[in-house]
Amino acid sequence: MPRRSDDDTPTGASSEDEPIDGPAAARTPLEIAEPPSNRWDGPRAVPYAQADAVDGMEWPDDDPDLPFWLALHRVKGIGPARFNLLLDAFGTAEAVWQSGSNGWLAAGLDTRTAAAFEVQRKGIVPEAELERLRRLRVTALRITDDRYPRLLREVPLPPPILYVRGALLPADDVALAIVGTRRATTYGRQVTERLTAELIQQGLTIVSGLARGIDTYAHAAALEAGGRTLAVLGCGPDLVYPPENAKLAARIIEGGAIVTEFAPGTQPEAGNFPARNRLISGLSLGVLVIEAPENSGALITARFAGEQGRDVFAVPGSITSRASMGANRLIQDGAKLVQTVDDVLSELNLSMVPQQLDLRELMPENETEARLLSQLDTAGEPCHIDELCRATGLPIAAVSGTLVMMELKGLVRLSGPMTYVRDR
Repeated sequence: MPRRSDDDTPTGASSEDEPIDGPAAARTPLEIAEPPSNRWDGPRAVPYAQADAVDGMEWPDDDPDLPFWLALHRVKGIGPARFNLLLDAFGTAEAVWQSGSNGWLAAGLDTRTAAAFEVQRKGIVPEAELERLRRLRVTALRITDDRYPRLLREVPLPPPILYVRGALLPADDVALAIVGTRRATTYGRQVTERLTAELIQQGLTIVSGLARGIDTYAHAAALEAGGRTLAVLGCGPDLVYPPENAKLAARIIEGGAIVTEFAPGTQPEAGNFPARNRLISGLSLGVLVIEAPENSGALITARFAGEQGRDVFAVPGSITSRASMGANRLIQDGAKLVQTVDDVLSELNLSMVPQQLDLRELMPENETEARLLSQLDTAGEPCHIDELCRATGLPIAAVSGTLVMMELKGLVRLSGPMTYVRDR
């Protein structure tokens, strides 16, 4: 698996599905403690033609601490672990920003990172960072925001900020990632388009990485089927990579969202893509690999899914096809073999997604639901109804009736006689 830095930000060399002509030892910008070279030898990402031409975007919250979150997120060397460390020590991003080396060192930063922070702070203006997002019509979702994706919040060290073009909806909690080779065969394209359309019909959101090949086919098929799709980028939210997918990206914004953890202006350096892959799996209930050779970036996404406790699926291919060697290997290693959409739905217990989503809209959470969900989350394992009554202090009639409705809404599931578990 990709190695991790001392800031726990995934990094690694580029793969078959990532830019292969960029710096061989590039790292994600959030990992390093001093500014890297801006040199990028690969194809440049391209800007959107007109940001104002796309409607339906959400604006950043009017919060006095938001500009300082954005500024702190710009500092190279402050990844999720160090970001959390500083916020825990100072309470607000503004307090972190207004402090100095002595304060940062006392909070736990090493000398090298604190020195680099001091240098970089001179060239970053918090208010300008927010104004740039307003001009680009990009939303910044902080991990403390209610709209931050629930699934992503559950993974180890989630990005402190997500940059979004378009809109994330509650329905996107029921999402499946589809990834694969950029050198897709006719078989790979046909399977991707068929399974994507059928998953959309069942109410799932499709997540992928906007790469050539399988990713592109998955996004396009989701839109053609009238569904939602999220494209996770390895560059800034104001850029599109690969360049030929600029029109597709604009369509995705209208029927889903562009999502990235990289600040505006970040070019798609090779080291960004493992972090992008980790985000793809983190936004999804599971990852479906369709055609992947042995060195495919799709396999990195599958590994992250396994680490995050997400299901891994793979479509089998010919044993003579190089394009299917990685996917076939995943099946050998325990990934769920997928021949039809039912193989995915049954494994994820998603056979009634449209009905569940309708019920979630009709019956919002109440205090009883919230208390039961909190107890099940805390337990982290199946709980008998009597145990839930004792832990919450609620009468058995209220608990049993609420659990039945929560099961219909897809929030919990029965795992044994009168025993329930949180349904992820």
